[in-house]
Amino acid sequence: MKDNYQFLSIERRGDIDIVSLNRPEALNSLNKQLFSDLYNYFLGLQSNYHTRIVLLRGEGRAFCAGADLDSSAFASGEGRESQQYEVQRQASALIKLMRSCSQPIIALCHGPICGGGFSLVLAADVRLAAPCTKMNAAYIKVGLTGTDMGSGYFLPRIIGFSNAAMYLYTGRFITAERALAMGLVSELVEKDQLLEQGLLLADDMLQASPLGLRLTKEALTATVDSPSLDAAVAIEDRQQNLLMGTADHQEAVTAFKEKRRPNYKNT
Repeated sequence: MKDNYQFLSIERRGDIDIVSLNRPEALNSLNKQLFSDLYNYFLGLQSNYHTRIVLLRGEGRAFCAGADLDSSAFASGEGRESQQYEVQRQASALIKLMRSCSQPIIALCHGPICGGGFSLVLAADVRLAAPCTKMNAAYIKVGLTGTDMGSGYFLPRIIGFSNAAMYLYTGRFITAERALAMGLVSELVEKDQLLEQGLLLADDMLQASPLGLRLTKEALTATVDSPSLDAAVAIEDRQQNLLMGTADHQEAVTAFKEKRRPNYKNT
């Protein structure tokens, strides 16, 4: 299958997609085309059950330096407002697609991760970071609010309100060590080992059944905003009852008893 992306490269390794932002000369900054590439990729995932896990990374010395302020979408002149509005709406829709897709997203973080790039990694399920990583809500540094593309939703839920307020109100950089201490990233990994460790984590996830993994992301996304324990447990009960009737559940039980890796059929 051919991918028609200008600034996005996709490498498929079995059930895993390695998705790389590919504007290294511009530190993978987000222009209108890269937003479009990302949007179309994650839109395609909504009905793609062959890809089970996504590794999201950046080529070159940065994951993503934020919006490309030199791109036409941010240039002055006639029609500027409508172009900016179009990009803003697509950027917000992209974040929602990342959360609604059934595939866990592992962000492999390195170098500067600013503004829109920061929002991309916040929308991932798991973040692994190299020691050279530094992130910030750069929007507030250019006369905008510190909240954009879901950052005001995700960050307080991940690191708490007080920490989120400090970074969103100031645009201060979060170092890799500080990110680990606050639970913003799960592990620190040397830059040249990021992809290897990401693939190892993905392989651990692949030992879950296809439907079990998809429904776990669905349940986690829903229960994080549940109004009560009763509501969260109702979702969990539904998922477990659905899965107990599948052939893959029986295969997983048999494989566990036989001390082997399950051979799932997605049934």
